[in-house]
Amino acid sequence: MDLNADLGEGFGIWRLGDDDALLSLITSANVACGFHGGDAPTMRRVCEEAARREVAVGAQVGYRDLAGFGRRHIAYDFAELRDEVIYQLGALDAFCRLFGTRVRYLKPHGALYHAATRDEKEAAALVAAVDEYDHRLPLLCQPGSVLAQLAVGAGLRVVAEGFADRGYLPNGKLVPRSAPGALVTDPEQVAERAVRMATERTVVAVDGTVVPCPVESICLHGDTPGAVASAEMVRAALIDAGVALTPFTA
Repeated sequence: MDLNADLGEGFGIWRLGDDDALLSLITSANVACGFHGGDAPTMRRVCEEAARREVAVGAQVGYRDLAGFGRRHIAYDFAELRDEVIYQLGALDAFCRLFGTRVRYLKPHGALYHAATRDEKEAAALVAAVDEYDHRLPLLCQPGSVLAQLAVGAGLRVVAEGFADRGYLPNGKLVPRSAPGALVTDPEQVAERAVRMATERTVVAVDGTVVPCPVESICLHGDTPGAVASAEMVRAALIDAGVALTPFTA
């Protein structure tokens, strides 16, 4: 099982989350590319440390929305969104190359992630960006989403992702962040959910329903309260359950 987290989301003097601590616990790093968070020095720092620790680097692309942290929907033309995603990929890949590695996958962030689960135009722009930039790059996304379907249709690899620290609805979708139950902050509960995803391929929804969750990668959000403590418990619990941790790009 792969364990991923969102990193490099600060910029300037503002730092969000403990990137260095998380890089010692995860196998794949979703690195902000400067649009919803991150800046050039932050991207360089995270790419250098990820390369040193042999953590796979993925481009976490988002809307051009630093003020809203990429969590506000923005209406884009297809070509504009495609090209802004390529722009972000190229920026992060440049820093990866300085340290002998490369961008190994793409994951959309925030409002773009959710839009791509259901909006064909936005999903198609993401697929087109990856297909044009590097057809080898997998897309890390929610299973069964419009993005997953279009990517498979384009011959791209799709890696299904689960969220140990987010609440699920009975239909398998995530609870909106504005609704009760959106975040799971108790580290023991997060660890228990991660083990269930890895071993049983299911997750318990907010109403108690057991929902299928066949995933290859489990995400922990670096900006949630107690992120490092949760990651430590998740990693230990998965290893204790006999689950090998390795990047899905290995």
